[in-house]
Amino acid sequence: MASSLLVPTLAQAVEHVLTAVEGDIVLGLPLGIGKPNPFVNLLYRRIKAMGGEANPRRLKIITALSLEKPEGKSELEQNFLAPLVERVFRDYPDLDYVKDLRTGLLPPHIEVSEFFFKTGDYLGNGRAQQAYIATNYTFVARDMGVLGVNVIAQAVAAHNVDGELALSLGSNPDVTFELAERQAAQGKPLLKVAVLNRQMPFMPNHAVAPAGFFDVVVTDAEATHTLFAPPNNKVGTADYAIGLHAASLVADGGTLQIGIGALGDAIAQALIVRDSNNDGYRRIMAALCPDSLQGRELGCFEQGLYGCSEMFVNGLLKLVEAGIVRREVFDDVALQSLVNQGRAPGLAVSTDLLAALVDAGRIGSALSAGDLAFLQRFGVLNNQVRLAPDGALEVGGTRIANRPGDPAARMALQDAGGLGTRLAGGVVLHGGFFLGPTDFYERLRAMPPEALAKIDMTRIAFINQLQGQSRLKQAQRTQGRFMNTTMMVTLLGAAVSDGLESGQVVSGVGGQYNFVAMAHALPDARSILMLRATYEHKDGVRSTLVWNYAYETIPRHLRDVVITEYGVADLRAQPDGEVVKRLIEIADSRFQQDLVAQAKAAGKLDAGYEVPAQHRQNLPEVLRTRLQPWSGSALLPDFPFGTDLTADELRIIGALRQMQHASQHPAELLAMLAKCLWTDAEAPPAYLQRLGLDDATSLRKMLMRKLFAGNL
Repeated sequence: MASSLLVPTLAQAVEHVLTAVEGDIVLGLPLGIGKPNPFVNLLYRRIKAMGGEANPRRLKIITALSLEKPEGKSELEQNFLAPLVERVFRDYPDLDYVKDLRTGLLPPHIEVSEFFFKTGDYLGNGRAQQAYIATNYTFVARDMGVLGVNVIAQAVAAHNVDGELALSLGSNPDVTFELAERQAAQGKPLLKVAVLNRQMPFMPNHAVAPAGFFDVVVTDAEATHTLFAPPNNKVGTADYAIGLHAASLVADGGTLQIGIGALGDAIAQALIVRDSNNDGYRRIMAALCPDSLQGRELGCFEQGLYGCSEMFVNGLLKLVEAGIVRREVFDDVALQSLVNQGRAPGLAVSTDLLAALVDAGRIGSALSAGDLAFLQRFGVLNNQVRLAPDGALEVGGTRIANRPGDPAARMALQDAGGLGTRLAGGVVLHGGFFLGPTDFYERLRAMPPEALAKIDMTRIAFINQLQGQSRLKQAQRTQGRFMNTTMMVTLLGAAVSDGLESGQVVSGVGGQYNFVAMAHALPDARSILMLRATYEHKDGVRSTLVWNYAYETIPRHLRDVVITEYGVADLRAQPDGEVVKRLIEIADSRFQQDLVAQAKAAGKLDAGYEVPAQHRQNLPEVLRTRLQPWSGSALLPDFPFGTDLTADELRIIGALRQMQHASQHPAELLAMLAKCLWTDAEAPPAYLQRLGLDDATSLRKMLMRKLFAGNL
């Protein structure tokens, strides 16, 4: 790190930034866990304290997904969460600017603009909503430059290699490298600050920073802290149904993107069951889809999958560990094309592959130094092969004619032991950033180097679009299945994923639009949008399939595949009338007739249309009955990848959720209260103490205690 300034303390690093940057500071931060929270907090506090000055220095923070430890909304939730947060999140430091923005205490000389919110966190927060930046993830580096970012700060992982400090951007090589290149090309200043967090997994390949890339490297031990680790969610019946349907669309030898949360876990578990217990998977699918499984993919994974996902989640790591995400891709379009054509069966190296590379024009009829480096990098030739001064090839003292197109020369190379045995340098997963539970990070940190080398964290511009290296990406991303969640889908196929019709932003576009567009651009790819068919509202259950909506994230002309727990709607190339029918067929049956009436009134359905009989039982109780034989079993467990929650905590959560649901429905609450008052049920003392109900003396607490006990 010869050209980087090593700074031993956070305070010195902040002083350096304040001195080195003249005037206002526009601070860029990575999305999610790539933020160096202790450094950001100290810089924020210093500039916040300047608010009393006549002309304070201004600070603008541009970032996304600022993560905060969970806090309960009620006293019961707060009491329950306190020990859980202490155990799981340990010393994770919340961001001061998040606290102030949430409570309305952000000073006027400091701005915070995010391009992706933690879901629902800033609904109704005027300052956050007004500062939101609507942009695709692939444009973030560009937009940071437009907005004048002059400091980028990032949490990094570190290794000592031969006495030198090697840095990896770990979770987030997504934006920083591209931003630095853009600013340098335009002659704009950018102070690059790396802050070591020893908990960050050291990711190899494109995540490794070139020596001297960062201007300042902060080595303060106080900057190391627990990574934000959201516990795994319970996977419910509807989630599993969606995941099972989605898994049946994944082609062996294809490409996969999935997201975080219960749906992502459901897809991953369904794929694991499909591969490891294929008979069981087929029985589940036959029960879930009693009418037809025509066109579904039900077999095991003989070739395996390649992961290409902006978010590298726990489910994808589980698929790597299960040997399902194992299809290797190579960073060379000619070689990748030959692999796709079957010219390297099992990735084995042969003289035929060498000949094919000559025929493809990838290497010359006589090997140059560059050709030899390429062949050795990918394991076609081993490191014993040398290029002699006179141009001949040498293998351990044996001279061979430098004519790779000549069968005799190729055989001589093989006989001399110069040929490799298996292609090297393959990658099974490209990701842009990661986020997961505690054991996700632990498994990455403990992964053997040879396994970790097959995971390449890289730029979001590479992952989320075809532009740039288009031919290579097309060769790698065969049979892509790009799966994203959405909030609502209109009956004409538009998707609502990030905002409300009022203009309030729920989350952000992120990379969803790019993946949808890419699925349409690739010849054999599909965009798959998933959603539960209903959602809970204070006024009762509502359908997520709606006639129309005054906001959309994905326009109807990009409609493709939509999945609910009730089935799969293939919308590609279908006329509007057929799209409406297919979406109604996967809607909850309690809402189908209203949807039919609205579509008919708009002239998009024939007056005589009726919902087919086989789709009139799209109801939660019917779905539960179909999956009941496997629910909670080893095939469809509540927590397929474990949980940080104890059995007691799960019981408490179950009761609290029922109470919370009832609190939004007065009639249900009254019935629940009446039932609980007539029972002698009592909760275990430890539960009551955890919730602060052990000394309930007020009428309110006594009622809460009764409700809680009755709902255990």
